[in-house]
Amino acid sequence: MIDDAQPTCKATGMFTIIGGDGKEYGPVTLEQVRNWVADGRANHDTQAKRAGDKQWRRLGDFAEFNEMGTLQPPRAPDPTPAVASIVPNGSIHVDPKAYADDLIARAGKLDIGSCLERSWELLKAHFWPIVGTTAGSLIIMMLASLVPVLGIFVGFLFSGIFYGGLFAYYLKTIRGKPTEFGDIFSGFQIAFVPLLLATLVSQLLITAGILLLILPGIYLAVAYAFIFLLIVDKRLEFWAAMEVSRRVITAQWWRMLGLLILGSIIGLLGVVGLVIGIFITIPIYYGAIAYAYEDLCNPPPKL
Repeated sequence: MIDDAQPTCKATGMFTIIGGDGKEYGPVTLEQVRNWVADGRANHDTQAKRAGDKQWRRLGDFAEFNEMGTLQPPRAPDPTPAVASIVPNGSIHVDPKAYADDLIARAGKLDIGSCLERSWELLKAHFWPIVGTTAGSLIIMMLASLVPVLGIFVGFLFSGIFYGGLFAYYLKTIRGKPTEFGDIFSGFQIAFVPLLLATLVSQLLITAGILLLILPGIYLAVAYAFIFLLIVDKRLEFWAAMEVSRRVITAQWWRMLGLLILGSIIGLLGVVGLVIGIFITIPIYYGAIAYAYEDLCNPPPKL
């Protein structure tokens, strides 16, 4: 028999968080989580979920913490010793090695199944917005690439700007923030030059690696998976974003490769559904990458 005096999860706002060691802590009361925040053992990037919820969110996205003023809106990137300065174009200059080492030390093992599962749950929860926005972005890029002369620039240079905007949309959806179709063009506004340079330099390096020995190109293609996410989310300079992505993913390169392969297989399964199915399976692929980024580049602090 349940004691009537015992507070229920709903009444007290019970939460479970993921610590820097990858383990779950909770359910605990709202007050306990506030104490962890006050002690510096949790912050707005800590992954958490309310009792009864299935989807993990950043702690700073819960109204209870924003209202109490304990957690401030996330800044990009977090104020660590790795941050050196803000360059004229608004990007953040960091020491890539120090910044990446901090993330690697706090991140747990990448769970491929969890990334795909959470992406599927996200798609089910926001089906038409995600499918419509993803399809719209891909169609715009495809049509633009067909335009003579312009298509060359869109396909080779502007693709990263579009992908940056699309990933920004996915991150906002994952974090429970308001989204709109126009988010896919946000890359042109918030990080046009860094995204442009990152696309150019990363593609040149990947192509050179493939032409020389093949394997270096494959390694870089996987290691650079977070470049556009780091630029639009953390506002890193293009080279810093490339290096942080490479170092963070290298620490779990085989797991990331496995995620990309499985995600690609799921994406290609859409061809079986008379091609239209691609617009359903491709979002699972992009969502899985976004969740992998959240796990490895926005890990909670060590408790």
